[in-house]
Amino acid sequence: MSSYRQLFYHIVFHTKGAEKTIDDVHCKELYNYIWGIVKNKNSKLYQINGIEDHIHMLVDIHPTIPVSDFVRDVKSYSSGWMKQSGNFLKFKGWADGYGVFSVSFIEKDMIIGYIKKQKEHHKSFSFEEEYRKLLLEQGITIDEKYFLK
Repeated sequence: MSSYRQLFYHIVFHTKGAEKTIDDVHCKELYNYIWGIVKNKNSKLYQINGIEDHIHMLVDIHPTIPVSDFVRDVKSYSSGWMKQSGNFLKFKGWADGYGVFSVSFIEKDMIIGYIKKQKEHHKSFSFEEEYRKLLLEQGITIDEKYFLK
């Protein structure tokens, strides 16, 4: 008997203090590095993009990996690589928290398009405004004590 699954996650995480420390010149290298982490976890990265202070990913995480472990590892490995690379001199690390939202197959292409247009999208509003909107759309109550920490 076969098992079937479809587990898409829209993951968002930001730099410490939401500081603008991911420059445009080297962001593609970072995205490729993260793609390698995802691949090594037997998971699939459908889209990754962001701006100077945060990253969005749409991934299908292998069902044996808890989402929290997956995000922790992506952030930990990429942070170490960024600090060693010498290309992200202002980068101090990723913030402790993250956002993760389940995505249905029907929404997949819409989320991919949304992630692809991050630079264009953020000409109109900040990461903080975007993140607040995402959380509220998902019915999540924001605890201001921890927001963007």
